[in-house]
Amino acid sequence: MEDRPDGLDEERLPEVLREFGIDAEETVYARVGFGDYHWTVTGAGGRRWFATVSDLENKEYCGSGARAALAGLRRAMETAAVLRERDGLDFVVAPVRARNGETVLPLDGRYALSVFPYVAGTPGAFGQEQTAEERAQVLGLLAELHGRTPPGVTPEIPLDPPGRGRLEQELAGDTGEWRGGPFSEPARELLRANTAALRARLRDFDRLAGQVRRGGATPVVTHGEPHPGNLLRVNGEYLLVDWDTTGLAYPERDLAGVCADTAAFAPYTEATGRTPDPAALALYHLRWDLGEVAEYIGWFRAPHTRTADTETAWRGFTGTVEALVRGAS
Repeated sequence: MEDRPDGLDEERLPEVLREFGIDAEETVYARVGFGDYHWTVTGAGGRRWFATVSDLENKEYCGSGARAALAGLRRAMETAAVLRERDGLDFVVAPVRARNGETVLPLDGRYALSVFPYVAGTPGAFGQEQTAEERAQVLGLLAELHGRTPPGVTPEIPLDPPGRGRLEQELAGDTGEWRGGPFSEPARELLRANTAALRARLRDFDRLAGQVRRGGATPVVTHGEPHPGNLLRVNGEYLLVDWDTTGLAYPERDLAGVCADTAAFAPYTEATGRTPDPAALALYHLRWDLGEVAEYIGWFRAPHTRTADTETAWRGFTGTVEALVRGAS
């Protein structure tokens, strides 16, 4: 994020970092990513870490309320740690454990901290085009991940888009005027202008969900967002970062984030013996967009100002709504 977390006492960072065994000599805010907040941390002898602060109010996939969100985030991060420690998956950039064994520690009632080893590499970017060879490498990682026995703590990811209830409530048109900030009413007007198309896309989702459930596929451990923005290139190999949305789901949850061309999944099929289900791929593409719209509704209904991050969110919101409308049946 470009903006620093609202209301966070940053003096708490060095204090909680010590619970991870880190005596921070320097913490530098890193304006990277979109969603969480990041710092690079330097300790004694120049050793470095990457610290991530999560806003528990925005972790709806984990449950309702900060306490449930913290528990869900811990389960996701514990899953990544177990995959690295138990299964030896070197491509998993897993969190460091605190002295009490936890992978996530609260900073206050809203924010929580996780810490990762600092890895020097070349990061990708969301929406970045990949070559066939690069996609094949990512599919190889996913095939290995999906073949692992799920850790007992791994959260189950619902098939419904996160925030669906919020989206349906807004499409019903009975929530009144939005007063959070400069993007509130433009966002509400955009939804109102496209209500019929968005309702049609929800119907499309339900139709696909019925097909996928009838298919009876076995859920696997999924990363959740294996797009280029969560890939780090090191010595010609990919590492996967950002495991906060990991969970049990159909394999297509990950595969849909790699590409839309079913012919490109041959390396995955060769490695796993499983041909991706076109209905499930379509479902997860649609699930992503519907979930994004619901998340942006939360952004723009809440108090906000015009900043670099809210400008980015507005572009994401309008672009996603337009994509959904183009695909309406």
